[in-house]
Amino acid sequence: MPMQNGLFYEPNRKGRGVHLVNVGDMYTAAPISIETLDLFDATTSQIQNFRAQEGDLFFTRSSVVPSGIAYCNILPDCKEADVVFDSHVIRVRANPNIMDARFLYLNCLGVHSRKYLVSSAKTATMTTIDQGALKRCPVLVPPLPEQRAIATALSDVDALLDGLDRLIAKKRDLKQAAMQQLLTGKTRLPGFKGEWEVKRLGDMGGFLKGSGVRKDEAQSGDLPCIRYGEIYTHHNDYVLSYNSWISSSVASTAVRLKKGDILFAGSGETKDEIGKCVAFIDDREAYAGGDIVILRPHEADPIFMGYYCNTTPVRKQKASRGQGDAVVHISATALSSVEVKVPSLPEQTAIATILSDMDAELAALEQRRNKTKDIKQAMMQELLTGKTRLT
Repeated sequence: MPMQNGLFYEPNRKGRGVHLVNVGDMYTAAPISIETLDLFDATTSQIQNFRAQEGDLFFTRSSVVPSGIAYCNILPDCKEADVVFDSHVIRVRANPNIMDARFLYLNCLGVHSRKYLVSSAKTATMTTIDQGALKRCPVLVPPLPEQRAIATALSDVDALLDGLDRLIAKKRDLKQAAMQQLLTGKTRLPGFKGEWEVKRLGDMGGFLKGSGVRKDEAQSGDLPCIRYGEIYTHHNDYVLSYNSWISSSVASTAVRLKKGDILFAGSGETKDEIGKCVAFIDDREAYAGGDIVILRPHEADPIFMGYYCNTTPVRKQKASRGQGDAVVHISATALSSVEVKVPSLPEQTAIATILSDMDAELAALEQRRNKTKDIKQAMMQELLTGKTRLT
């Protein structure tokens, strides 16, 4: 299999000319997207010497971390465009008489190949690999018809994954559009009319503060607990699951949550993110850690409030009330002055039902996508090692 390092990249020649494959393109979805490649003003001689073609494989020659070394991607049909490649990647061209390029690409992503390539790299300031190490990479080679069958089977799974990704993206866009319309009153649901009422959060209920739960206490028992950092990293608009579990002794000094509570992160890294909100809708006994500000509303749909208090107009108000530089804080007093414009409770509930149903549909699609990814990994392990043979 012929190998070749690419041409020397000069930044002042970027932005015009032919398409250029570089290191960053190795980590994108396969195959490489010709349309998204950078342009490079290559000379006629460079185009002739470094022209890529369909089925060419490219490997990263260097990486900041060992796990990124010799990462591989494959070029699709490029008959309609000239494509060259950068000196920071190595091009490998399979012999079509003995090797299907798609099968070789999949093999180079397999556990056995990745383990060899990472262990064969040299690490100093950067992790690097040369053509010699690539040439010595062991490849399990079944007959050519079986290679093609394996590549086709795995490509079919990739097509399913791509379809799921596009459907998920579409559903997310639809949800964002629905939120923009429903949470602002621009679109009203059938049967509802009348002006939305302007209130302050402090008028909607009472505020209280969570109690500190140390990191070492967050896995000390079996009672669910929400720590303020998890509002940013683990929850989205309302609480569905937990990362932290505390003992009864820790819970005795923590604040117990009540179904319908609205939780705000009292600390954050920037003013733009301060006070992210989630609604607590669980019937279980659960507790709030420190730096969580809790609004216990008199009468409001918690799921609606969870969505609404993360909208741009409310976020801007919270940002303007944040205090601090290295770490930004927001107090119950500051949050109580935030103005909201809300519909009647029945309309809040109707809006919350629509948006939460959309979230449930997205969650089901994402679960299906993740399961399909697991199936693909299992198929690769079986088919690329010969443990399972296609007939």
